[in-house]
Amino acid sequence: MRLFDSMRQDGFEIPTGILSAKPSHEPDQKTASGCLSLDGRIAAQWVRQLCAEKVKSWGPAHLAVILASDDPASRIYVNHKIKAFKEAGMSSSLIEVPAGMVSESALVELICQLNDDPSVHGILVQLPLPHGISQTKIIESIRPDKDVDGFANHNVGLLHQGRLSRALLPCTPAGVVVLLGLYGVTLHGKHAVVVGRSAIVGKPMSGLLLHEDATVTIAHSKTPDLKKVCREADVLVVAAGKPELVNRDFVKSGAVVVDVGIHRTPDGKLCGDVHPDVTGVAGALTPVPGGVGPMTIAMLLLNTLRAAHLRQRGR
Repeated sequence: MRLFDSMRQDGFEIPTGILSAKPSHEPDQKTASGCLSLDGRIAAQWVRQLCAEKVKSWGPAHLAVILASDDPASRIYVNHKIKAFKEAGMSSSLIEVPAGMVSESALVELICQLNDDPSVHGILVQLPLPHGISQTKIIESIRPDKDVDGFANHNVGLLHQGRLSRALLPCTPAGVVVLLGLYGVTLHGKHAVVVGRSAIVGKPMSGLLLHEDATVTIAHSKTPDLKKVCREADVLVVAAGKPELVNRDFVKSGAVVVDVGIHRTPDGKLCGDVHPDVTGVAGALTPVPGGVGPMTIAMLLLNTLRAAHLRQRGR
């Protein structure tokens, strides 16, 4: 995979397809219908272990996390990230700004201080932000070489120019490509359909798939006959934000389906954008939970480590 080639240039040796052969001690990863479960927990653990090994030889990598919201889900996500950094031997700091005291100017000033702090290699502002604060302005205040979420214009531009060795890539789309690569899923020459056009997932996902030489279609809420478009996909990535939007009628036999969504149902259970019945048709599917989510955090570790290492090398 071309993304893996770019990562190797930075010293991350990632062999394609290492998870395609199930280790003997792992439970069977196929459903009764033969659909392979693309387990993000196993893949993420591999990436996290790689980061833990690299930080020992490369030196410290520190992430500063800004939490400016009282959203309970945001706090849970932040705690997961901080725990992952600690387990990998990397450091992080949490800067909490009480929601009732936060202002756009104060956040920008805080980010500027972190931009100038040489001990900080990555800056992450946990989203969503309180009402009335420009998410774009806050993100664009982060120095490009510390933008480990990969959301700012500079890194987005590098991604769409195909200059991946210089870019910090958005964690979820990059995590999807790495997950597929670790399982040996070929993207070259395949027809990939991305359902969803958000700036965080859908659009950068399409850019990375194009970089892998896939033929890419972006579908969304205004796409006529969405079901027909999805059925043409060899690889279907669903990031629509609608619970169980895609069912087996949307999926071509043997297709690889990536479910980026996660929702909580009224009875408290978790579900994705893809209905579980696609396992009767798809060749492979990411589970919810335990699919794309763990990869997002793993790629945040890798991005922070890359940011620290690229600065050491003067890139």
